[in-house]
Amino acid sequence: MAADKRKQKAKGTGRVTKKTQAAAKDPGPPYRALWHPAADAERDASWPPEEKVAMLHAVQKLEAAGPRLGSPHSSAVQGDAGQGLRELRPRAGRSRWRPIYRRVSPSTFVILAVAPEAQIDSRGFDAAVRRAVERFGKFELD
Repeated sequence: MAADKRKQKAKGTGRVTKKTQAAAKDPGPPYRALWHPAADAERDASWPPEEKVAMLHAVQKLEAAGPRLGSPHSSAVQGDAGQGLRELRPRAGRSRWRPIYRRVSPSTFVILAVAPEAQIDSRGFDAAVRRAVERFGKFELD
């Protein structure tokens, strides 16, 4: 039996892990982050102006790190309604705004909505998640 395993290893037919599968699908940087037009308007309506800048910096981090952007800069949206959605956490979570995004291709993300931080305004956050889901359903990548 050990000889069979050595033959497999020599042929390169060894086990494929989730990590190697993900690496094969991930093209690596640079990534693209597109703003849905309605999310763009929501960002521009946020206040104060420093928050807009913080959101743009968070998007730059997403473009640099892609799916490897983790806590405290990004987090999965909790609950069934937010399945597949993630939130950017500008200023490492100290911002009151959360751009809601989803990966639409191996190298592209789309920001679908801008939500208030959930602990500050849970109804506003939930409404933004619903808008993001609706917008994603209608989204077409050019």
